[in-house]
Amino acid sequence: MDCVDHVVLGAGAVGMAVAEALARRGESVRVVNRSGLRQPIAGVQSVAGDVTDPAFAASATCGARVIYQALNPPYDRWAKEFPGLQAAAIAAAEAAGARLVVMDNVYMYGRAGGRPFTEDRAYDAHTRKGRLRAAMSRDLMAAHAAGRVEVTVGRASDFFGPRAGQQSLIGDRVIPPALADKTASVIGDPDMPHTYTFIPDIGENLVRLGESDDAIGRVWHLPSPETRTTREVIGLVYQAAGTRPRLRVTPAWLIRALGLVNSTVREVNEMAYEFDEPFVVDASRAETELGLRATPLADAVQQTVHWYRAQARPSSAADHPTPPDADVPIGGEPMIDNTPAGTGARP
Repeated sequence: MDCVDHVVLGAGAVGMAVAEALARRGESVRVVNRSGLRQPIAGVQSVAGDVTDPAFAASATCGARVIYQALNPPYDRWAKEFPGLQAAAIAAAEAAGARLVVMDNVYMYGRAGGRPFTEDRAYDAHTRKGRLRAAMSRDLMAAHAAGRVEVTVGRASDFFGPRAGQQSLIGDRVIPPALADKTASVIGDPDMPHTYTFIPDIGENLVRLGESDDAIGRVWHLPSPETRTTREVIGLVYQAAGTRPRLRVTPAWLIRALGLVNSTVREVNEMAYEFDEPFVVDASRAETELGLRATPLADAVQQTVHWYRAQARPSSAADHPTPPDADVPIGGEPMIDNTPAGTGARP
């Protein structure tokens, strides 16, 4: 396998956004996931395999200057698989002598408690997934402190945008209904302010982190469009679609009941606290110190609706069952490629 400068581990929405940002720069880039790319990107190599296999990982990351970790197992298999995925990414970057840029979320902070989340927030997770994320974050920083690998971490909130699919709150349950002049569905309190991060911004800003020596060894909150309530964001979707806003809130009791028989829904329930109060992710440090920026909300929504409209068929949960390399469900988790090569899992 020939050598490239940049390797993206994961071909979900975020992994593909990273690859596109690199391709726009004319960089040599390879995307690694279990099954290869379903839709090729000009100038981007694709290789399928198991990144937890050291021999394969070494071959796939040959010569890399920067490795982007955007792999993520299904919600209900986080504890079993996620630490191993991260360990494989660290080992691959160490062997290649590459910088490791890691996609992360804000689970480790726990409840907002009436305050925006900043990078100096103490880890106070009260959920299983939050405690796991906290432990993994400490492992990353320990690997950096030990001199094993240069690590940079980017954290984001719930995402929306191209390829978001049914795993985004502002995705298949909202945009296709808006385009069809039908009713959108959401969970949680739609009148609470909630930060949503635009997928192309995540890709661009992760690449910016990989380019910046000043970003090394630190955690950065990735800029998001201005925070509004979920209802207001959905209103912008309907405005862009040219239809009348209509919104249905899935009752909490129904989500809890579904969780009794569906392990993924059960894991989503654990994160429902994020919609009980304002959930605001502050990225002012990255904006001030690194010059990172986000797309204005109205523009980001317009681009997202345009992408959905441009598809051959409107995406929907019924028309598009979640494929093996799809992303993780809602709840503050940036939806990134969910499986290492070879697991054959879905969220």
